Amino acid sequence: MNKKLSNIFKGDKVIWMVFFFLCIISVVEVFSASSELTYKGGNYWAPMLKHASLLFAGVAGMIIVLNIPCKYFRILTLPLLGLSIATLLLVIILGHSTNGAQRWLSVGGLQFQPSELAKGALVLATAQILSAMQTPNGTSDTGFKYIIIVCLCIIPFIATENLSTAVLISVVIFLMMFVGRVRLKYLGRIASIAILAATIAVSAIMLLGGEEQSAEQKNKQFTETIQKQDEQKEKDESVSEKIFHRAATWKNRIQEFIVGFDYPPEQVDLDGDAQRAHANIAIASSNIIGRGPGNSVERDFLSQAFSDFIYAIIIEELGIFGAIVVALLYIILLFRTRYIASRCENCFPAFLAMGLALLLVMQAVMNMWVAVGLAPVTGQPLPLLSKGGTSTIINCVYIGVILSISRTAKRRETPATASAKIVSIADKAPAPPKD
Repeated sequence: MNKKLSNIFKGDKVIWMVFFFLCIISVVEVFSASSELTYKGGNYWAPMLKHASLLFAGVAGMIIVLNIPCKYFRILTLPLLGLSIATLLLVIILGHSTNGAQRWLSVGGLQFQPSELAKGALVLATAQILSAMQTPNGTSDTGFKYIIIVCLCIIPFIATENLSTAVLISVVIFLMMFVGRVRLKYLGRIASIAILAATIAVSAIMLLGGEEQSAEQKNKQFTETIQKQDEQKEKDESVSEKIFHRAATWKNRIQEFIVGFDYPPEQVDLDGDAQRAHANIAIASSNIIGRGPGNSVERDFLSQAFSDFIYAIIIEELGIFGAIVVALLYIILLFRTRYIASRCENCFPAFLAMGLALLLVMQAVMNMWVAVGLAPVTGQPLPLLSKGGTSTIINCVYIGVILSISRTAKRRETPATASAKIVSIADKAPAPPKD
């Protein structure tokens, strides 16, 4: 029995333990935080069962991927890049809009986010370029240029509908270039350009972005549109309006983040600032030890409690201890992956493992910062914990890639292993003939 299980759960055991702990917490907290979905669907078990089925599908994909030798991942680079660019273009034209963001494509009745696929493809391409362009002094200048070209082919398309994801993947690629020993002067230039671009973008959003409509205004406008059947207006909408229609949302989130801490309690708008306000209430009402699993109160008022703000629900139910445990699981994932990467003899699997780990951990950090009020609302789910579709399955596949690298990547020979080999060879050597 143990032998059969070991044949299934191959790879690094620490990564497996972190993954299973995150899955267990995820099922419990999604079940607790899905009161909104339960009310809408009329089925208490449906949200949790759907999430559990997605996790099982993700585990199946993870097991398939971890059995693929890591050297074959190189072959997928160009096909994944081409598919990512094609689907990102397609989502702009035919994508489905949810909560004001046009990020989803529907295939066979199932919706998925092309940006999730594009993130992994970009990490894979960057790892391959960094490994191919390594010199004794680090990554060559040509390798740096190739990475920038690939990024410019993907990140701008993500940014039009999902600015936070574009920022996330940009930070991850920057960190991968730092790990890949890209020359510091180039990294300094990128950082300077990024700061300048962010300043210009925020200024433009604050100056040109309109005011985001309330839910009541949106419903009224929708009703009027249906009554008038004003289809021609949508046809005549300019390209710039289609691309930058999220500017009002970005402006509203920036304003909330900048001035949110100055609101006295009596002036907090629980309708206009519901997400941040109820997240703060959930955290403050945890009383350090938490209310206990399943006893959240704010889940009934907090929009996206099962996704974007699940960390606030975790703090409310499990207290500070639960919040620390969840954060530690991601930290262990990062440092364990670093250990796996340090043992790789070749650069490609090492860079790929570190890139995927950074992607998962940086997204988790971004989600946690939003939940506790240290960053503007971004809409990033908590990897492997939040309820999701595409993201849940693809994040499981990322873990599968790391496990494959821990299992199949050729290991660097250390002095200890070299000595062990010499001793082993000496033991197997035939004894000298006796006189």
